[in-house]
Amino acid sequence: AVSQTLRQEMAAMDTVAIARIVPGSETDSTALFSVRTIINGQELLQTKQELSINYFGKAKEEQNFLIMGVDPPELLWSSPLPVSDVAVKYVESIQNLPEDAMARLEFYMQYLEHPESLLARDAYSEFASADYPLIQDLKPKMDREQLLEWVQDDSLPPDRKRLYFVMLGICGKRSDAKLLEELLRSEDPNRRAGLDSLIACFATLKGAEGLDVIDELFLKNKKSQYADTYSTIMALRFHANDTDVIEKQRVLQSMRLLLDRPALADLVIPDLARLGDWSQIDKLVELFKTADQKSSWVRVPIINYLRICPKPEAEESLKELKEIDPAAYKRAISFFPVPRANSDNSTDTSSNSSPTQFRYVASYGQPEYLTSMAPNVQLASLVSPDYSDAAAAKSSGKPIIAVDLDSNRISAISVVSMFSVTLWIAMWLFIGGAGNSPLLCILTKQRS
Repeated sequence: AVSQTLRQEMAAMDTVAIARIVPGSETDSTALFSVRTIINGQELLQTKQELSINYFGKAKEEQNFLIMGVDPPELLWSSPLPVSDVAVKYVESIQNLPEDAMARLEFYMQYLEHPESLLARDAYSEFASADYPLIQDLKPKMDREQLLEWVQDDSLPPDRKRLYFVMLGICGKRSDAKLLEELLRSEDPNRRAGLDSLIACFATLKGAEGLDVIDELFLKNKKSQYADTYSTIMALRFHANDTDVIEKQRVLQSMRLLLDRPALADLVIPDLARLGDWSQIDKLVELFKTADQKSSWVRVPIINYLRICPKPEAEESLKELKEIDPAAYKRAISFFPVPRANSDNSTDTSSNSSPTQFRYVASYGQPEYLTSMAPNVQLASLVSPDYSDAAAAKSSGKPIIAVDLDSNRISAISVVSMFSVTLWIAMWLFIGGAGNSPLLCILTKQRS
């Protein structure tokens, strides 16, 4: 879970200051704030300057507030944020942090689980938005004993514990896996909070041997809850994509276990395709043929797996499955345009081919599904104004559809243009003016 940090928020503002309410100036909706310290935007404010800002409530005597303004000369002020003396020093330190990301994280590390919730939450958010390799570089600075204490603290929210499991996976020892296995086997959901990161950490410290335990608890166990199974898949994806602790083939071995649970098999079929595991054609074809109402959604992922698979037998199987369920085939080719893999019979999990660029165009399909199904997909620039970059679109949770830039550049423009024209025509037909809708007039003449 990532939220905007104080550093990011302050960087987006024209001026930032510490102020106090002028005694007796409060009304029902405003108060006068006297500027005490100007942190940023010195040219826009003066010390002791009084500002009328929207404020509701009654402040404590000598309470400091963090105020931030934007759009001079008539500054618009954000809601004043009460801050302690410790928080004031924290905010002032943020303003003077170096550009080096590593140095910044070292600063924030000392505020993780700080007694003041504002500081602890902000420090967590800085780590949550950092890249994994950057956190790995902090290994010499990590306090392993403190992390072991935090991951056992049931009062901490799951997102915080996820971060600490990630960090423990970096600086922990193999002996720590014993404690983690106790957490994994616990029946108390609070003990297993942040399960995806707990599993990833356990597998990192225990290696391939740890996956045997994970298989037993969550993948082979058909009584395992959906949320636990999904967390397991997330952890396996982490090891398949971001680490080399466990061989990819061993990770795939665990993923394939879900193919024996038809109702959940769609969770891993895209991963098998993305990792280039083409050994499951026969099993997937059988899964397609035997799918019932509880597992029918597995058919579209299977079709897409076969569409990407470079083996000749995939093409033959695809023709057969198209005859069995033409509707599923149509959904697959309509919603998930995917590139062909290289025409080789290798099951190597890496790909040396150049990635095909895709662009998000409209809200349709399932988030991240396309990129997980297609091994050669690389997110490119976006048409949608809702996102500033591909990473934001990928993590937004909004439905997406992608169009191949290399072969369908015009189609991308056409989709947007057609949508705009359709919307304009609909407005013209149905809105009209003061009851004189053109469509209404046409229908009235037809009746007479």
